[in-house]
Amino acid sequence: MFKIKLLQRASVMLFSLFIMAGSCGSDSVDFVPPVDSEEVIEDESIEEEEPKEEATNVIDVTKADAKYPTFVSFNNTTPEGMEWEKVDALSDEFDYWNTNKWTKTNWNYGGTPVNMLNSNSGVTDGKLWIKATLDTKSEDQWFKTSRVRSKTSIKFPMYTECSIKTAHISAFNTFWLNNGNSENRDEIDIIENNSKPTLEPTNSFALDEYPWQMNSQYFIVKDGVTERAKGNSSNKNLSEGNTLKGVAWNEAYHVVGAWWKDAYNVQFYLDGEPSGKITTKQPFTIEQFLIWDLWTQDSNWVGGLPQKEELLDDAINTMRVDWVRTWKLKEK
Repeated sequence: MFKIKLLQRASVMLFSLFIMAGSCGSDSVDFVPPVDSEEVIEDESIEEEEPKEEATNVIDVTKADAKYPTFVSFNNTTPEGMEWEKVDALSDEFDYWNTNKWTKTNWNYGGTPVNMLNSNSGVTDGKLWIKATLDTKSEDQWFKTSRVRSKTSIKFPMYTECSIKTAHISAFNTFWLNNGNSENRDEIDIIENNSKPTLEPTNSFALDEYPWQMNSQYFIVKDGVTERAKGNSSNKNLSEGNTLKGVAWNEAYHVVGAWWKDAYNVQFYLDGEPSGKITTKQPFTIEQFLIWDLWTQDSNWVGGLPQKEELLDDAINTMRVDWVRTWKLKEK
């Protein structure tokens, strides 16, 4: 700026000399106007600003407001005129085993080495746990495990979610909704995760992606006819600002949930973000219970059986749930 003013002052003085020369000298002296400094002088002190990058929206589920569904803290898509009312009977911080809320409905899957027992689940140190242990006395049912189910059932419109860390063995760690009748049922599988498949990937099942994949689906079984479809997703596809993007299921607690919106639509959620969804052809009609279990099968879609010695390792043989929270959506 100082440089510009100095040049402008010099131009004015030069102009004055030309005027004086024209007055005192010959009439033939041509008039030369001063140079416009703005046309030739650049202010070297002014620099062009670089374009600013947009700030990354950080999503850290550990900082979400526990009074509402996790996604409300980061992208509140609650319908206008509606609000979330917590369902205490389907919510628990697992400070102790609450017999009013939970029961153990052990049932063995056919064609598997699974044997479900009450002793393989419980609540300890603020966590609900289900453990897979080895029964060395049985050749057929050597995979001892358990199942936990809510005593209260629920129907849309509702949202439920839990914070879960999976066992690191080849088995399905699950959180799902079901009414308990295999012949006449509605079922919503929020997550079936195997963080350590023992089989090789196939054209139908990308087992190499299972450590990050949220296998989600639904079943509607009426009069012997089954309708089902998947709504799978992966935590690799979370937004860049999500602190759990690309973190395997056994390495941290992930928040998985389902917004059962109406008789045909379920939106799944993963770590505070919408992640996979399903739309049915026929309507959901039955209230459902919340369920967790841990089981395995020698099949491509589950991922294969674990090594038996892994069931002796308490560092990897247990799935844990830090909390579960459920809400009903109602008019204000």
